Amino acid sequence: MLVNLGKGAKLRKSVLKRQIDKVCTGHVCVEMTDLDKALHEMVSEGLILDDDGLVKLTEQGAKLGKEWASLLLKKEPILEIVAGLVDGSITGLVVILSAFIAGLTLKTFAFAAFLTLSSVAITNFSSFLLGGITEDLADMMTLQTLMNYSLSDIPDKGEREKSLMLVKNLFIVLHKEISHSNLFAAMICGTTTFLAGIMPILTYFILPKPLHIILSLTIVAGVVGFFLVRYRSSKSKVHWKITLLQTGVIVAIAVIASLLIGGIG
Repeated sequence: MLVNLGKGAKLRKSVLKRQIDKVCTGHVCVEMTDLDKALHEMVSEGLILDDDGLVKLTEQGAKLGKEWASLLLKKEPILEIVAGLVDGSITGLVVILSAFIAGLTLKTFAFAAFLTLSSVAITNFSSFLLGGITEDLADMMTLQTLMNYSLSDIPDKGEREKSLMLVKNLFIVLHKEISHSNLFAAMICGTTTFLAGIMPILTYFILPKPLHIILSLTIVAGVVGFFLVRYRSSKSKVHWKITLLQTGVIVAIAVIASLLIGGIG
């Protein structure tokens, strides 16, 4: 109910009941009296406002619903965006510095840059799609086990069986929703990786010397120092100076290691 009402809609109790019946997949596991009791408790907890059968979330309920949606439906691809910005920026920076140091021709640079960046973006897409599905399934199994355990001590056998059945069918529905979310998150990661890398690479390719190296490095610094640091700081609730230091050290180590390996090769 929190997730559905979190979309900002006002729903009647009968509509909520039909939504729960869909989760039950034809089994009668929640009666209208059960729904009324649950809504009454949520009203007393300040999560829902009930206006003559028309219910909507309070501000506190909306925040809680957003947290549940993030946990159950994986709607916020934080890791994918961070990985895309980092990988794209590092790839672009390594390609630009390698081309500048080695003195590659524009034709050779364009071929190597597009091939490298495309490979990283496609690899990120496939890795996050398969890895995300695997991780989320493992998390769902753990969460379902914990919820089943918490429901197993319900004294009434009939109520206990209905609750366990509802949880089981709920996770079947969630599996379908999470599969769509994983595909969307993987597309975000691949796209973010490509965009973060292609902007400085195109700048280096198009502009004349020495402006090309100056502006391309400035773009990388802007993406890493502003967008990435600001995003990480806002999501982790850590001061931006600490986030900036962490990000700068990690990116510097990755770039130096890549250049050294490339030089050895």
